[in-house]
Amino acid sequence: MFKKFTPSSDVSGHTPVKSSVQRSIRTNVLSQWKIEPETLEAIWPKKEGLVHVKCRDHISVYTVNGEPLFFQHFDEAFFPTLRVIHKYPYILPAVKIDRGAIRFVLAGAQIMCPGLTSKGGELPPEEAALEAGTPVGVFAEGKEHAVAVGITKMGTEAMKKTNKGVGVEATTYLGDDLWALETL
Repeated sequence: MFKKFTPSSDVSGHTPVKSSVQRSIRTNVLSQWKIEPETLEAIWPKKEGLVHVKCRDHISVYTVNGEPLFFQHFDEAFFPTLRVIHKYPYILPAVKIDRGAIRFVLAGAQIMCPGLTSKGGELPPEEAALEAGTPVGVFAEGKEHAVAVGITKMGTEAMKKTNKGVGVEATTYLGDDLWALETL
């Protein structure tokens, strides 16, 4: 999503978000990420104004004081940026890839099921199974911080059974152009 992203050519405008819309976004984020209001307050203080940055391909990035906090494609789910995930790794459900998949993910590839189901990979247990279309933080075997944020293309139980195809579509990954931007 953010491969070859440059603010000079891909950003079409910055718009302050009205307080009523901010309340709506705050409610949506709280329901989607399953976090406590105090955590969201630490990430995005109520007193700080939210700025909507319109980008190419119907991507919206939301910033506070210029720092990108989360983004959205069309009217889909809100995804936190990797910088937010590094500070608060528990805000999204986590999946883990094996060592062999790391270099492919860092090059922008989608996360395949074998990379999630092999010895170094890890999916949530059956009682905490994730449905298709769930935003997830992608962590790597032996690493502390997330390497990507993505959306599941199939349920985790289906990933374990079929063990082929794309399991998670990476929306942003370590080293892409959104990661390189500290302010927008």
